[in-house]
Amino acid sequence: MANKQHTASRGTSHQDRLERQPEGERALTKFNYTMMAAAGIVIVAGFLLMLGGGSTETEFNPEIFSWRRIAFGPGVAFIGFILMGVAIMCNNKRNTDKQS
Repeated sequence: MANKQHTASRGTSHQDRLERQPEGERALTKFNYTMMAAAGIVIVAGFLLMLGGGSTETEFNPEIFSWRRIAFGPGVAFIGFILMGVAIMCNNKRNTDKQS
């Protein structure tokens, strides 16, 4: 390890200093990133469910208190945030079994 640091400080090229990390040693895998993207879509869907027109000063819109905006949309977004945490902490068992 010290030899690698020493050669990096001698002014070697940028490509010589970069080493690709093996797939099994990465913190997050492709599976994790796919789950994170799906969780992000669920979060956005929850926020979209909360959208809608509001009341004005002259006219009251009772739709602002609809079940979709008050309970369902925030619930979907909350589930998306939970899924995001699971996606980050999930350990893909297929990759760990291959290494053992």
